[in-house]
Amino acid sequence: MKKPEPVQVVKQRRDAALQNLLADVPYIQFLGVQFDRRGDELTAVLPFKDDHIGNPMLPAIHGGVTAAFLEITAIIQLSWEMIWDDVETPTTDVPTRVLLPKTIDFTVDYLRSGLPRDAYARARVNRSGRRYASVHVEGWQDNRTKLFAQATGHFLMPDRSKP
Repeated sequence: MKKPEPVQVVKQRRDAALQNLLADVPYIQFLGVQFDRRGDELTAVLPFKDDHIGNPMLPAIHGGVTAAFLEITAIIQLSWEMIWDDVETPTTDVPTRVLLPKTIDFTVDYLRSGLPRDAYARARVNRSGRRYASVHVEGWQDNRTKLFAQATGHFLMPDRSKP
């Protein structure tokens, strides 16, 4: 019987894989998006910055920032699920480079103004096949049940047979 990996090693593998995934997208760093990982579940966090304000009279987070935040959440969640088995297999190396899904279409529903505070998002993959994926994303601020935006996206999945 094979001895299981220590919990700390599993955590380090998961954290390293997530950091490698995020490092490939400079726009994530530009916006300041972070990801909180609990097991296989990811929550995206958009820490508030004054630069995110689109309408200083309200003030409200710019719609483009909101859309980009939700799209980033969807793409990272899809990619995370795509590499999960490799991350969880101790005999394979942690993926250092991952081909990201390409957006086919992305529709955002702005449900209320994004207030000048941190925002959070989670994505749920509705369908993921070899070539195509469908994802739903929800964004909130103070209360998980009071969404300020939601989105649905369709993505072209990368060819996993290519390195």
